Amino acid sequence: MSVRWEVAELEGVLGNLGVPVLLLKGAAYVMFDDALALGRMFGDIDILVPRSALGDVESTLMQAGWFSAKLDAYDQRYYRQWMHEIPPMTHIKRGTVLDVHHTILPLTSRHAPDPARIVVRARPVEAGAHLYVPAPEDLMIHSLVHLMHEGELPNGLRDLHDVDEMARRFGAEPGFWQRLAHHAAGNDLALPVAYGLALAARVFGTQVPPQALGVLHPQPLPGWLWPVYRRALDADRGGPLDAMSALAVYVRAHALRMPPGLLARHLTIKAWRGLIPRRESRPLREV
Repeated sequence: MSVRWEVAELEGVLGNLGVPVLLLKGAAYVMFDDALALGRMFGDIDILVPRSALGDVESTLMQAGWFSAKLDAYDQRYYRQWMHEIPPMTHIKRGTVLDVHHTILPLTSRHAPDPARIVVRARPVEAGAHLYVPAPEDLMIHSLVHLMHEGELPNGLRDLHDVDEMARRFGAEPGFWQRLAHHAAGNDLALPVAYGLALAARVFGTQVPPQALGVLHPQPLPGWLWPVYRRALDADRGGPLDAMSALAVYVRAHALRMPPGLLARHLTIKAWRGLIPRRESRPLREV
């Protein structure tokens, strides 16, 4: 799909609501710098709006031809009560999928970032526009946090490559790494950002200043995590250790997302419905 065309459509639909609308992940990369999204495949667009504006945003999108996915009662409750986004919306004519976020991690997550801190640093996609993209350090922080809280990793290597590209693109800017470490630590995201940067360094050789890692996590990071994630990232292998690693990453991610009681209930329901992930090929999807 044409991301720029879809963004222009969203500008026309949501631009007059008077609320900040931030593009996230792939769409933000396109509008920030085409080079960051070179060769990327898109299946959806992610946006971030204030939680207080969700009702107005959802009803406005519905009037413009977007409709919510047909989910059962449990899934609707899962999204609307516990998650960081409402159920995905699909345009009735174009088939484009839109994920509307109100923060970047589930409300039940162990970490509780304030999305307003991301909004205040955002910049318009162009002069006079009502849609915004996060600041460079927030683009990288979000990519790292999403990766380290994601239970399934069909696009994990791509996400790590995004981090490496951003490190090369932004890392030479004066003060970038200091701002990244400060913003992550000040928004309850130091640990996942430190883990993600260390993983990118191991997989892609991403150059991360030791001072930045020292601010994010002064103590040595656990060594057992890297071989587990390295196996889980490789979607082409199918041995028992790879399956165990994928399951470990899945459970770890959900443990970060939910308190123990809710997690046990949720995983029981998912297992009963046959939704625990298996190692199989999946279509690429922008998430």
